[in-house]
Amino acid sequence: MDAVLWIVLGVLLAVAEMFTFTFVFIMLSTGAFAAAVAAGLGAGVPVQAAVFAIVSALTLVAVRPVIRRHRLARLEVDETPMGVEAIAGSTGLVLEQVDAEHGLVKIEGELWTARSYDATQVLEPGERVRVIEVKGATAMVWRDI
Repeated sequence: MDAVLWIVLGVLLAVAEMFTFTFVFIMLSTGAFAAAVAAGLGAGVPVQAAVFAIVSALTLVAVRPVIRRHRLARLEVDETPMGVEAIAGSTGLVLEQVDAEHGLVKIEGELWTARSYDATQVLEPGERVRVIEVKGATAMVWRDI
């Protein structure tokens, strides 16, 4: 009967991990499954609890950092800017005068509302600009030299 309880706990912890992606609950789940094995081999409740605690602690200390490091390294390598993030650094063409209050530019074939990144700069139609950052749906631009 003890093994069934540990298996149920392990499954519940694994399901909880699906909602958090913190790699904590899955490590505790591993400990619960190890305790279920100990229970299946006839170990007493104190031994089962010790197996749960030791396996959970070892996986949290040894395995979790390795998983996180590989996951973060993969994100850094494979991460290609998309959407608004891809616009930053692009060049554009001023279609309507751009100042600190209003303006319109064409960036990579799309029309964007724009504001001058430098509040004192006024950009006239036909000038080339570089997108410094995007705030909401507005491109903050600077005169491109």
